Parts: sequence; structure tokens; C-alpha cells
Amino acid sequence: MDKSVVFAVAGSGKTSRLVASLDEEQRFLIVTYTESNYGNLRSKIIGRFGYFPANIALYTYFTFLHGFCYRPFLRSEKNTNGVTFKLPPPFPRHALTDDRRYISSSRRLYANRLAKFVEQSNLIGAVVARMEKYFDAFFVDEVQDFAGHDFNFLMAISSARLQATFVGDFFQHTFDTSRDGNTNTNLHSDYDAYIAKFKAAKLKVDMDSLKKSHRCSKSVCDFISTKIGISIEAHSDRESVVRYEDDPTAVLALYEDPETVKLFYKEHYKYACYSQNWGASKGLDRYQDVCVVLNPSNVKAWQNGGFRDINAETRNKLYVACSRARGNLTFVPESLLKTYKRS
Repeated sequence: MDKSVVFAVAGSGKTSRLVASLDEEQRFLIVTYTESNYGNLRSKIIGRFGYFPANIALYTYFTFLHGFCYRPFLRSEKNTNGVTFKLPPPFPRHALTDDRRYISSSRRLYANRLAKFVEQSNLIGAVVARMEKYFDAFFVDEVQDFAGHDFNFLMAISSARLQATFVGDFFQHTFDTSRDGNTNTNLHSDYDAYIAKFKAAKLKVDMDSLKKSHRCSKSVCDFISTKIGISIEAHSDRESVVRYEDDPTAVLALYEDPETVKLFYKEHYKYACYSQNWGASKGLDRYQDVCVVLNPSNVKAWQNGGFRDINAETRNKLYVACSRARGNLTFVPESLLKTYKRS
């Protein structure tokens, strides 16, 4: 069975590639993490076929993990009531075989340990067999979001005798499916080591077929490469405007422009404008011109010549925000928008 992981850049068409691989005959299992990317995938599938085919199963990760991997085997035995995303109490440190490590007092499963619970219950083989029974192909979108026990679980079930294609962008790692102590703490700290884990799981690594962005102009790609330090190429020589704007009148016009999305580092909902947060804009492909709002520390980074040395998580989120732009990319200081912020 062909098994591969494709490392892509933003706007290169990784989701479109998965959708183009679908047909109305084989049985497909597609898993992604974020709700926004689930919605994007669903829309593109319907756009391709005119409806959502019955031979395609699309899941968010925890729906798949709970509904497909856990529930058929352990729900009745353990008498659980769904999943909680609250973190388990740090003490007492129950043994790996103690249900209290995985299930709260209200009988809810701790999301960050559910994959480990399935593994600890010796169900990997049963899950793999169930996948092989119901599907012919296994696709994972935004694979860079898998972390903690979930990454280990994904590598384990990738052994299923199915066609497997995983796609993602290492530098768009802005969220983790879950974390639990020291499990895979440094998973995303080294690109080469990360790639090696997929090779160890016997997946072919493709770093070439999706290395050019169809979405972003050459101007935006050059800015990301030189100022943020994340290598990205444009598919064409199309140019656009990349600028910093701190004239209050011009910033207000951008703020009030219903066609230009304003991307904030956090708390975008406190502003009465067309907006989203940097990280949460991942997977969204509907923006034309983008206005990125910089907090004071990132304004300072701009003034110092770039964002290569900022915190890695912040840098990745900024990369996501900038790479949403199909057209112009404008940066503004958040200090000029404080007046419009809701209390």
C-alpha cells in the first residue's frame, strides 16, 4: 500500500490535493483537527461532487478517536459519558492501568489521554482491523497539529493496510491536538527529527510537490521568506503590496473596510470589525487583502527588521496570518485600534 506524508507550504493546495484524490467508488476516511478545516474540507468535497458522497467519511480528530476507535470497544464496559477537554488533575499519579488516569469522576474521558487509553487497552490492532474493514484509503489533513499521545497513535494506526496520505505544513503548527506531561514535548522543535519520525513509520516523505504557493503573491512569499524566516515560493511572478501603515486615518479606513480582514494575535472578538485571530485563520482560504494587527512587541520586531527571532509559536501564527493573503498585505499597530476595543 502506498503511504506518504506531503510537507506543503501555505496556499500550495494541500487540501485541494486530498479532495482531487477522492472518487465515488473507493471508501475514504479523512481526519483533520480544527473545526475550520473540517468545514473547508466539507465545502470543497461538496463543490467537487455537487453533494457529499456516502463513500467518504470526514471526521474531526476527537470525533474519530472517540466515536470510531474507542466507543465500539470500551464504551459499554467503562460506562463513560463522552469527552472532557479539561486537563486531568496532576495528583495522585495513577498507574497506566488505572482507569482514574483516563476517566474523570463524572465518567468523562480526558481528551489528552484518550489515545493513550486506547493503546493501553491493547486496542491498536482492533482499531487497525476496523479501519481495514470499512475503508480503502486513509487521509489526514493538517498533520502538523497532531501532538502528545495523539501523534504516537497516528503513527501506530498508519500501519493499516490502506492507502495513506498525510499532508501538512510543519511551520503552520499553531495548535496541538493535546499535551500530556513530557510526551512528545519536543516533537516540533526540530524539522529534521520530525521528518525522521514519519520515515520510521514507513511513510514516504514528499517535500517537493507542494512547495509553491498558489494563493500568495511573490511579494508576500518573499516577505515571509526574508522577514519571518520560513521558506516559501510563489507559483507565479504575481506582485502585490506589502506595507506597514501607521497613519491613524489610513488605519481607521482599513479597520472599517468590510472587504479587508483584520487578523489579531488574540481576542479579535473584542473589535467590531471583519476579523479573526492569527492562529485560528489557519485553513481559511477566502480572504483577498489581509490586515495583520501587531501588538507592541511585534511592532518592535518590525522596526528591528523582521520576525526571525521572535517566539517560535508566535512566528508560526504570524506566518499563518500573512499567508492568508491572496492580494495585498498590510501591517498596522494595535495601539491605533485600542480606542475601538470593547471592554
